[in-house]
Amino acid sequence: MSATAKKNRAGRRILATAAGLATVGALVAALPAGADDRGKPAGHHPGRTVDVQLLSFNDLHGNLEPPAGSSGQVTHTHPDGTAEKIDAGGVEYLATHLRTARQGNPYSVTAAAGDMIGGSPMLSGLFHDEPTVEALNKLKLDVSSVGNHEFDEGAKELARMQNGGCHPTGGCYEEGKTFRGAKFPYLAANVTDEKTGRPILDPYFIWERKGVKIGFIGVTLEGTPNIVTAEGVKGLKFGDEVETIDTYTKVLERKGVKSIVALIHEGGAPASSSYNYDCDSPGAGDGVSGPIVDIAKKLNPQVDALVTGHTHQAYVCTIPDPSGKPRMVTSASSYGKLYTDTTLTYDRRTKDIVRTSVESANHVVSRDVPKAADMTSLIERWSKLAAPIANKPQGYISADINGRGSTAYEKPLGDLIADAQLAGLAPADKGGAQIALMNPGGIRSDLVYKASGAEGDGVVTYGEAFTVQPFTNMMNVVDLTGAQLITALQQQVSGSNEASPKILQVSKGFTYTLDMTKTGAARVVAGSVKLNGEPLDPAKTYRVAMNEFLAGGGDGFPALAQGKNKLVGASDLDVFNAYLAANSSASAPIAPPKADRITVIK
Repeated sequence: MSATAKKNRAGRRILATAAGLATVGALVAALPAGADDRGKPAGHHPGRTVDVQLLSFNDLHGNLEPPAGSSGQVTHTHPDGTAEKIDAGGVEYLATHLRTARQGNPYSVTAAAGDMIGGSPMLSGLFHDEPTVEALNKLKLDVSSVGNHEFDEGAKELARMQNGGCHPTGGCYEEGKTFRGAKFPYLAANVTDEKTGRPILDPYFIWERKGVKIGFIGVTLEGTPNIVTAEGVKGLKFGDEVETIDTYTKVLERKGVKSIVALIHEGGAPASSSYNYDCDSPGAGDGVSGPIVDIAKKLNPQVDALVTGHTHQAYVCTIPDPSGKPRMVTSASSYGKLYTDTTLTYDRRTKDIVRTSVESANHVVSRDVPKAADMTSLIERWSKLAAPIANKPQGYISADINGRGSTAYEKPLGDLIADAQLAGLAPADKGGAQIALMNPGGIRSDLVYKASGAEGDGVVTYGEAFTVQPFTNMMNVVDLTGAQLITALQQQVSGSNEASPKILQVSKGFTYTLDMTKTGAARVVAGSVKLNGEPLDPAKTYRVAMNEFLAGGGDGFPALAQGKNKLVGASDLDVFNAYLAANSSASAPIAPPKADRITVIK
């Protein structure tokens, strides 16, 4: 990307327009300055301030190769209101963009806000995300917070990601090579050992260059145990984000570090899905909503900027801190499709960030730049190891079947997965399932018609199926009453899920109506829930199939954890692949489901 193009990208800047932000004298001293003094405005103090470049991203989820289909696109809105989809992502391009952005910036630090690994495509997931950590090392990532997906395989495996060593059961994947672990620190300030009360990883990191010091505090969302399997968070305690960051802000201040950035794996939802949306627009309904807003408003004013994640959204917003001063809060979508470039002006005398001159913008990781050769080599190396498994055909589709890339409550790929689970677990000896439920967050990609390799268009390979469902959750079939099922449907749109609904994907024959003009549990229209055209009987018991994560009450569904007479079946991936094999052929591929089981009133 040229310097001119970069400057022309839409960005946000905190301006000293609010009354009481600073005195005139302080403003003059705090005007934006670079690492040198060319072209600086009158009143600038040579050498007193330096511009620190903060490059950041989040929720990579092991997407080393460009994400397929709509999962690999971002939306750009033009001044005339028209929207354009841009293909984005892939570490070969991310490396090039980051390396180009760093040029001419002697004070440049790169940080991430969690979920670098977990829920990964097969190229990384098959090898327990060692390829992704290796790629992040090559990207010169300086620091990252943990996210909820860093706990998918538990604290011991996360420690291995940090410290290195071969996998306890998988062993060493490359002959003569031992996994070396992350060269960057993973921060987990609010994740403590239940027995000792101590953080399981470093709580903070101090970045230093030529006397400039910036402290980073990393946390994951307090609700991590609700969205990770119980085994993954066993023996761990997850603390309040604000309280934890405030505690370590004081620790850093005592160490003389006054410039502080919080890396928070929690986020919000902007009013627009366009990456270049002006988040500080004053219109009704504009801006950003969600948990991060409350966190940002409460967080110690000494924290200068928030790099966030988890919601896979793109935003660059200013949210007032407790003293009323605007503070930058950013998120760079997901899967390496964007990166954020933030300028933090550091005052050498006060050792603090001049908040009035913070600038930030999200940039597209476009695929029109040269690929980074070292990343191409890394991908090729791991692809050769994965190929014997990854390239095996599993089934056939007639067109794209959107999952992760769909913004609708009911996703075509969600219906297909639920149907596969019902078919696999309906036989009496497999559990006798009558209904199957799938959590939307477990659908990690789309199924794309266009060939990803040499398999041919419309062929679904093992690698592509793995990318859709990489967690290898075991399937469960349990007894639930009609009343419990209705309660579970209400929990999709109430309680912890009210602000950001989690709509379960349902198998064929299960139908109901959602009225989103209402609030809370009332959004599930009474009497609309039916199975094969018959109203669900609250007193009757039904056999329900779902993955072990949902059966444990994950994602805010405690009603599903009340199931009885549990039968454990095959993994979700095995069930899905078996369905593809049994229900499709080259001459009779599977067509995208109509996604008409849930009627939505808006």
